[in-house]
Amino acid sequence: MKRDDWQRIVEERLLATQALLATRQWASAYYLAGYAVECGLKSCILVRVASEPEVIFGDKRYSEKCWTHTIEDLVKLAGLDDALDADTASNPALGANWVIARKWNEKSRYLMKSQADAQNLYDAITDAANGVMQWIKIRW
Repeated sequence: MKRDDWQRIVEERLLATQALLATRQWASAYYLAGYAVECGLKSCILVRVASEPEVIFGDKRYSEKCWTHTIEDLVKLAGLDDALDADTASNPALGANWVIARKWNEKSRYLMKSQADAQNLYDAITDAANGVMQWIKIRW
């Protein structure tokens, strides 16, 4: 997939999350919101590969590792861990939003989530000033 494919998926997942929140489908909204973050980070990984193609030769399992759903691992694979650490240290609101986003994982598809869980994740991702997705979009 290309970067713009991942980016379109992000936008679609966030729109779907809005619809699920509106229809009180909390668990599904939570699940899809987290996938939006995952897809955004996968777009960032492609930015890294384009600017540092040697990264795929430095670790023969690099591509395999990109198949993860773990937010923290995707940040590292995108080469954004230092930037994220610096930005969250200097911006507590962004840091708080990342704390919420990092709690998501693909196993959430098997969990019932509350309205608060779903809304908090969606808000952390989409916050106009300090949202996780706004931070990702600067880098994708």
